[in-house]
Amino acid sequence: MTGTPMLRILGRPSSINVRKVLWTAAEIGLEFTHEPQWASPEAPASTPEFLRLNPNGLVPVIEDEAGVLWESNTICRYLARKHGRTDLLPAEPAAQAGVEMWMDWQATELNGAWRYVFMALGRRDPAYTDPHEIAAGARRWRAAMGILEARLARTGAFVAGERFTLADVVVGLSVHRWRATPMERPPLPAVEAYHRRLLGRPAYAAHARPDVP
Repeated sequence: MTGTPMLRILGRPSSINVRKVLWTAAEIGLEFTHEPQWASPEAPASTPEFLRLNPNGLVPVIEDEAGVLWESNTICRYLARKHGRTDLLPAEPAAQAGVEMWMDWQATELNGAWRYVFMALGRRDPAYTDPHEIAAGARRWRAAMGILEARLARTGAFVAGERFTLADVVVGLSVHRWRATPMERPPLPAVEAYHRRLLGRPAYAAHARPDVP
């Protein structure tokens, strides 16, 4: 590809959802421009310019020759399909649904479990200081990670089965956040083995750094 890449990725890289898209693009080997300032104090996502792209005022957003997309898991699926990466998102309906099931679980059940406690203990956000909510969030997070532990113990490899897929992009970053948050965690040997497998992928190592939980 010559000239300016057609793919723009907008959003601060401290966002786990932005990193999903960056990791997916890296796995595919795409050329793109990243605009990391969006959703930062320097370029709030509440500006009219950004709201024209995503009326929700959230990152990530991508723009390519086909138009604008938001919602991180949708973006990841779009990029995999557009570039024919059936290793990341299978074409066969049952296998595809298995990958998407775990992607949706991450976005709903797992994200919902860790949101309060991570903002309290990971981000130290002064709006998240209720000790009861922190304790309840920690219990929900541990329970969700217990589901993942059982799944990985069963597959012995990756979330959707024997092969790496988009499910591992989204769940893998949540595993990184789990390990990086200063809280009491039960031993999860299958999750730890999974994390070590993911570290063998350069894109995971790049987007799951200790300084970016």
